[in-house]
Amino acid sequence: QVQLVESGGGLVQAGDSLRLSCAASGRTFSISAMGWFRQAPGKEREVVATINWFGSTTYYSDSVKGRFTISGDNAKNTVYLQMNSLEPEDTAVYLCAARDVRFGQYNYWGHGTQVTVSS
Repeated sequence: QVQLVESGGGLVQAGDSLRLSCAASGRTFSISAMGWFRQAPGKEREVVATINWFGSTTYYSDSVKGRFTISGDNAKNTVYLQMNSLEPEDTAVYLCAARDVRFGQYNYWGHGTQVTVSS
């Protein structure tokens, strides 16, 4: 079992920056990758960025590429999402997720942190 707790969300204006953090606990030794997803009202959940826990290979959605940066601290079992040049379209609940080495999908999820960007 892995527990995830997000923090760092808030209300900002367009063009501002924000950094999200996600701390994992439990059987963290089983984590193979971590990622950030987001879900806006009335929209489907979408992947924002992911990072492998082995090799630090990263992935970004086209909508955030060049603006967001994902990073991780394996020793601290923590993943970060640096968000720059925020836009109103980035407004959503941002969810942290972790993938277990035993499974191929992200099966552990946090409760999310709200990010609101005003124009």
